[in-house]
Amino acid sequence: MKTFATTMGLAVAGLCAGMAQAADDLTLQLKWVTQAQFAGYYVAQDKGFYDEEDLNVTIKPGGPDIAPTQVIAGGGADVTVEWMPAALSAREKGLPLVNIAQPFKSSGMMLTCLKSTGVTGPEDFPGRTLGVWFFGNEFPFLSWMSQLGISTEGGDDGVTVLKQGFNVDPLLQDQADCISTMTYNEYWQVIDAGITPEELITFKYEDQGVATLEDGLYVLEDKLDDPAEVDKLARFVRASMKGWKWAEENPEEAAMIVLDNDATGAQTEKHQTRMMTEIAKLTAGSNGALDPADFERTVDSLLSGGDNPVITEHPGDAAWTHAITDKALN
Repeated sequence: MKTFATTMGLAVAGLCAGMAQAADDLTLQLKWVTQAQFAGYYVAQDKGFYDEEDLNVTIKPGGPDIAPTQVIAGGGADVTVEWMPAALSAREKGLPLVNIAQPFKSSGMMLTCLKSTGVTGPEDFPGRTLGVWFFGNEFPFLSWMSQLGISTEGGDDGVTVLKQGFNVDPLLQDQADCISTMTYNEYWQVIDAGITPEELITFKYEDQGVATLEDGLYVLEDKLDDPAEVDKLARFVRASMKGWKWAEENPEEAAMIVLDNDATGAQTEKHQTRMMTEIAKLTAGSNGALDPADFERTVDSLLSGGDNPVITEHPGDAAWTHAITDKALN
């Protein structure tokens, strides 16, 4: 016959076991729609890497009307994927974003032009119409033009900026001489539209000396003051980087995992597999920890804008931390 003490002991043990099994919730806001650009996170979720770290991760896709910095500012996410120029610009304006990890080591941003326009180098940009993404994606372009001393206000000595949608129509419809593309996405949309690589000339931002860091992981500063949050973020980064390295080694399977998570059904296996292959080139060489030299290179680029720099002051070391990756990787 069970005693009262025995019954209570079993109840407490059961309660503790239930509490031990309760995973910590974390919401991740992506910079764009579900695609292989974010494969590492979907792989980590699909392969149970987040479960292994006692995390219940919600992945929120982005889109043309979603600004990651606004989502995290409003409390809609714990972590956001963002490009460093947009993050540092927002930080200078008062949003205390901090880079806690940098899965992407290299930049995939390019300007893609039709050779038939006569553009052979940056010296040919004045007088041209260039397609540029906005919503925080314009900062690397503006920094580049500032360094070249080219006005973005039009005229014979400047460039006319076409506010480009997230497609390649301006190039296909002769609305722009050059458009913004990523090595892993829009460039291939141009190719799939029937234009051959030989008909194009591309300018990779990295080759122009203005490459800035893309797709870092950011949180608000106050999260880093809470040891429990720091522990949760470290577990998230550890599982996410495990997902990224798995995706690098298994691009075709990673692409299929992305497709399984695409609620819109808009993506194709061919495009996502190709995208994942290109993305693997950008994440290669990163263990998740931000390289301070890469940070300084990005800051220098954003400050080098003459009268119109993207940021006006060096953000200082408070804009990034190794606290999370040190804990995650050790």
